[in-house]
Formats: sequence, C-alpha cells, structure tokens
Amino acid sequence: MSTELNTETDVREYDTARMEAKWPAVWDALNVYVADNEDTERERFTVVDMFPYPSGDLHMGHAEAYAMGDVVARYWMHRGKNVLHPVGWDSFGLPAENAAIKRNAHPSEWTYANIETQAKSFRRYALSLDWSRRLQTSDPEYYRWTQWLFKRFYERGLAYRKNSPVNWCPKDQTVLANEQVVNGACERCGTMVTKKNLNQWYFKITDYADRLLDDMDQLEGQWPERVLLMQRNWIGRSVGAHVTFQIPAVGEMNDGDARPEASVTVFTTRPDTLFGATFMVVAADSEVAMDLVAPSQRAALEEYRESIKTLSDIDRQSSDREKTGVPLGRVAINPVSGEEIPVWASDYVLADYGTGAIMSVPAHDQRDLDFARAFDLPIRMVVDTGEEDPAVSGVATTGDGVMVNSGPLDGLNKQDAIAAATELVESRGTGEATVNYRLRDWLLSRQRFWGAPIPIIHCEIDGEVPVPDNQLPVELPTNLRGEQLAPKGESPLASATDWVNVTCPICGGPARRDTDTMDTFVDSSWYFLRYASPRDDKEPFAEDQVNKWLPVDQYVGGVEHAILHLLYARFFTKVLFDMGMVNFTEPFKALLNQGQVLNQGKAMSKSLGNGVDLSEELDRFGVDSVRMAMVFASPPADDVDWADVSPAAMGKFLARAWRVARDVEATEADAGEGNRAMRSATHKAVHDAAQLVESGKFNVVIARAMELVNVARKFIDDGNASDPAAQEAAEAIAILLSLFAPYTAEDMWELLGHEPSIARAPWPEVDESLLVEDTITAVVQIQGKVRERLEVSPEISASELEALALASDGVKRFLDGRGIRKVIVREPKLVNIVPE
Repeated sequence: MSTELNTETDVREYDTARMEAKWPAVWDALNVYVADNEDTERERFTVVDMFPYPSGDLHMGHAEAYAMGDVVARYWMHRGKNVLHPVGWDSFGLPAENAAIKRNAHPSEWTYANIETQAKSFRRYALSLDWSRRLQTSDPEYYRWTQWLFKRFYERGLAYRKNSPVNWCPKDQTVLANEQVVNGACERCGTMVTKKNLNQWYFKITDYADRLLDDMDQLEGQWPERVLLMQRNWIGRSVGAHVTFQIPAVGEMNDGDARPEASVTVFTTRPDTLFGATFMVVAADSEVAMDLVAPSQRAALEEYRESIKTLSDIDRQSSDREKTGVPLGRVAINPVSGEEIPVWASDYVLADYGTGAIMSVPAHDQRDLDFARAFDLPIRMVVDTGEEDPAVSGVATTGDGVMVNSGPLDGLNKQDAIAAATELVESRGTGEATVNYRLRDWLLSRQRFWGAPIPIIHCEIDGEVPVPDNQLPVELPTNLRGEQLAPKGESPLASATDWVNVTCPICGGPARRDTDTMDTFVDSSWYFLRYASPRDDKEPFAEDQVNKWLPVDQYVGGVEHAILHLLYARFFTKVLFDMGMVNFTEPFKALLNQGQVLNQGKAMSKSLGNGVDLSEELDRFGVDSVRMAMVFASPPADDVDWADVSPAAMGKFLARAWRVARDVEATEADAGEGNRAMRSATHKAVHDAAQLVESGKFNVVIARAMELVNVARKFIDDGNASDPAAQEAAEAIAILLSLFAPYTAEDMWELLGHEPSIARAPWPEVDESLLVEDTITAVVQIQGKVRERLEVSPEISASELEALALASDGVKRFLDGRGIRKVIVREPKLVNIVPE
C-alpha cells in the first residue's frame, strides 16, 4: 500500500496531530500487527502485557507499562520473528460491582463502557497489538472455560470446600486470601480485616509447593531476583519434624465436666530443643482450641476469641505486642521428657499455619519467652550459647551452641542434636521428619456478584454435584442491579431465587446452585493461554496452538503482582501440564517489571492533588513525545517521577530526527560507497541498540538514537545530504525510533521513499568491520584538567601513549620546563601527568 506525500504539509512541518490522524488507518488496513498462525518459517515470539482492569481510562502507569512491552514486541518484529502481542481485559471484580450499586445499574454496563474507552486509548497510543485476539474475562465465552477448568481441578481433588477461620472484609462483605490482606487491611478498600468462620472453596496449591520452588531454577537470570526471592519466601519451605504430644483426659466422664484423651501434633524446625518445651500454645481461634478446652475454661476461651477477631495476622505475630492468652485447663505430655506441661490458647499462634499449635521453648524463642514472663511459666535453657540465661536477661538466645539440660542430647551441637532428637521421637512413635510450608491453600470463593459463578450444585441427596459440561457456562443473571447487589454477608446471587433453585443433574430432585463466585485471580491465572485460540468454542485453548505460541517469551507488568498473580499462574500451568494440556511447566520465560509513575516524589492520587491526566498530556505533547519521555526517564524497573519528565524536550528531539529524514536526498548508490565515519557511527548505534534492548536498557537506546541524530544532522548540514551514508543513517534512526515513537518513525520511513509499514522493516544489518575504530581520542590531563587530545590507535601501548603525550605541544606548553613527578597511563584513552 502506498500513500502520497502532501509536500505543502508533510515535508515542511513536524505535525503530531497530522501523523496521529493519518497512520492508524494505514496500520489497520495492512493488518500490520496481526500474528500469522499459518507461518511455519519464522520463529514465533509472544509478548504479553499484564492485562488491565477497566476502572476508567488509561492512566500514567499504563502509559509506562505498555510502552515497555511495545518496545520488546516491535524489536522482535524488526528481527524477523512472528510476534504475537495480544490484548485483553481483566474485567470481573469489585470496582464494577460497587459502581453498579452506586449507579443503580448492572456491572456489565460500567465494565464494557470502560473497556471501549480504554480500547480507544490503546489504539491512539499506537501499541503493536493484535486486536483479532482480544478477550474479556467477563464474557460468558471466556468464563465458560474458567468454570470448565474449575471442574477439572475439582475432579483431581485440587478444588475442595472446608470450614475455617478466614479473612473477612467488613466493608466489601467478602472473604480475602491471605495475599489480599496488606498490613492487616483489605487490599482493595483499605478496611481493617477481621476473622470469620465460613465454609469456603479452596484450590490445593500446597500440593504443588515443592514444584513451585524447584522450578524457579528455570527462571534464574530471566526473572528479577527480587521476584524469585519473594516467591521463595512466600512458599517458605522449612525442614523439621512433626512431634505429637498426648493430652490426658480430664474430669469424670459421667459428671459432664470432662474431656477425653487427645493428642496434638506440632511442627518444629528445632526438635533438638524439645527438652526446653515447658508449655504448649494453640491458636485461640482454631478448632483444636475448642476441642481441647476444659468445660470450666470454655467461657473464658470464647470471650478471648471474641476479643481478637479484629486483629490481623501481622498484628497477632508482632514481637512488640503484649502477649495475651487463656489457659485451656489441660496438660500435654512432653514426648521426650515425660513432663506434664500446661496448654494455653493465644493469638500469637495462627490457626492456618502448620498445625495451629506450637511447642513453646521460651529460652530460645522471644515470643515464647515474652509469653512465659507474662504468665509466670517455666523457662529452661537447653542450648548453651555462652550468653546470659534468658530467664535472667529476658532475651531469648537463638544462636548455635552445645545442648544442655537435654538428657541424651547433652553435649551435641545443633545439627547432630536435631538428627538425634528426630531419631528419638521416630523410635518412640511420637514424631517423624517432615517438611512444612508457609504457603496456604488458595481461598478462591467470594461472596460477591461480579465474578465467574462456581459451577457446583448442592443437593441434599447427592451432595456436591458439578454442573455438566454441556450446561456451561453458568451465566450470571442479568436482572440484578443497583442495591440488589449490595453486600449482605452472603453473595447477592443468593437472592436470585430463579437462578439459585435448580434440578439436581444426578437424581432430578430439588437443588441449589453454589452462590459464591471465583476470585478474579482465577481468571487471570490462565488468560495468556486463551490468546493462542481466543475464539475456540470446543476447548479453553487449542493445544497445538498454545504449544506453538507459549510459554510467553516476555511478560511485562508491575512488581506488585510478584506473589499473587504470578504464583497462581505458575500453579495453573503446572496442573495443566499434569493434565497433558500444555507441554511446558512455567508460563513466562522472561519477566520485565516496570516501576511506578510518581509525581513530586509521591504516588499519584486525587486526594494528594498530584494526579496527571494521561489524555491531557497526549493532547498537549503528542503520543510519541509522551512515550519517548516515559521510557527515557529511567531504566524500566525504576520509578519515574513525572515532575522530572520532559515530553516537550522530547518533542523537539523528535522533530529534529524527523527533519533528518526530510532533508536527506534519495540516492540509488550503494551505502558502502558512503562516508566511512558516518557509516561507522550508524552501525555502532544499531549494534549497541540491539544489545541494549535485549538487556532491558531501553532508555539508553534512546540516548544512542539521540547521538546518531546529532552526528547525522551535522553530516547533512556539512553538505552531505546526497551521500549514501546519510540515507543509511536516516533509515537506521527511523527504525530505532519505531520502537518508541511509531508515528514519527512511520512518517520518516515514508519520507525516505519506503512503503509502509516500518514495523515490517528488517533490523539493519551491522557491518562488523565498521565497529572497529581506526583511531580513538586519548585525553591528556595535567592537575586534573584536560590539556591535550590525541588521536591514537586503539592498540597503542602504555609506553607509546606516554611518549606521545609528553612530546605533544599542549603538554610542553603547559609544563613550560617544569619537571614531572608522576605519569599515570590508562591506555588507550587517558594520560594523567602530575608535575613537580
């Protein structure tokens, strides 16, 4: 496709409005960015940006993140790869539901209006997206397969329900996964989270804990190290032992004030300290506490449980909090010493970590020590570290030392004592070596409307019955809106009786749909797979296509998803691998995190009055200037402060670069006939840019392009506009800029006489011989100031460089006969002379 130049406008002016109006239609007509499913010759490369939530128009954070992903996609297009760069929306979630309540509307109305607004902005922002693969997770055509996958997990025992204390947001009236509680508050609305006992759906992600840890070896060097560390810490694998304490019966079984014999198993990484366990603590809000408590202490325990309901897990485990608790009126038998030790309930032990109970060794754990001192419980040192006895100092000793007061373990060091203690409990049948994890199963059910309904029917006869595949999707009702969606402590779906009441697929009797919906992280745990075949109505994705296009070669998004989304997506991929649906075990080969966009050192927000409207900035400066300024401001992972960004200056640079293409005189001559120095500058810039893009240093690529523009401008202004080297330089500048400023680059490409689109232009070939410098500039300093510059061979020796420097006119003139105390040579670039 060709376009004609308007010489009265195009050649004379750099006009961003004209370019933004002209080129999108050309790109659409050419289907420039549509990935080719049929192409078997070119290597495939998939770039996926973490898809946005449609809460309004695009903002400054989007401007940075999507500019970064676009650099990668465009670069590999130039390198000849068949690039898939898809687009979609994470369109379920609470903001839409809350907006619907406020507006007396259905959540879909707000959601899809915002999606269209963002789609228009994406197109204006000139992203190299394959719109033919667009998807939204709230489309029934999509969540049909979310439900289908839930069923497959259920069949494999990976989806289950259980009663447990869960995180509850009083404002949003829904449960939260541990990962969605930040500093004790709801990640979404900031309300302090409480605990509530509910029957909830879980994914058994703990079954995959070892593989989630071990498979990170595949990601070393390709994912940021801090993300890998965060995931390792979240999974938290600990090697130790399970140790069982017997709990004798209390009271007479026939007088109503009794409890039968029981046992409690604890996990410990330090079985060597068992002889120092002087009491046991169970989580006050756990079922084990209620099972163990003596009848005489039940009222005290219930009162205590009520008092801690509003405390977050972080508060409960804080070492600074005063320790509280209640005795359960029971004792446990220490399995190595036979000693009776009291059993307490406290809030500093969590019900969902380990077994919900700990053996307390106060001499060597500060929280246990603080608890023991608060309630005058025994403190026995069993590891002699050479420090003062904790019973006296009030400071627990945690270092290595020699075992004392530990019977058969006395005199052993830590490692030998751990092995001996583990062997001791195993021989007595009261324990075994084991591995424990910080990771908890994924709580996925939500008591809200705008999410994928859980495809389970509850029947009094047949129990939990999965909805048959041919009845999927279980669609959300369309007649609920406004206040009908307001949180009530249970899902708003419960009020849709026509929707809830169904026939059991097995017995045909009356039954009820499950009224919870899935956490939106379920939707985003597999969306990247759907991009391979987004219109498939037979399966969630075509296996042959997903195995051709995935795993994702480059994933781009914020580090705030380092635990939640990335961990869940990795889990899903491993389950699908086990099901034979994909042939890879990690979803994302490489990960690029972008930093935050700040303003005056603070996160942008309406309350601070420092927000910046992206659309206004695009209107004011033009898309290319904003994109360039955003990328140039810092390395991708660093924060960008908009107060320090200058799109106006970037606009001036782009106009200068554009004029290079305008002022070049077209020639049929071979570039090899052109000026060697100009050609050398071009080839060095292209060579460096490739290395810099592939190492994620996008801002430095722009710096190299700026340097090349300066050299080319001077070369043209010196009367060399018709030299083939000038045209070669202009073409290289256009291709470098196409990574960041597609409108300007496309216009330059046309000015240079080429057919659109520049996105299809091959990356310039680099002549290695032009990278070798014939001479290099050596600087000669005297007393820290430059006194001479010498053009020398890059291979010059230190002695040769020193001799040239001392013989130079500039040095002789400055020294004026003075002696030299010292000469420092850093060949081939520096000579530093220290005169007497």
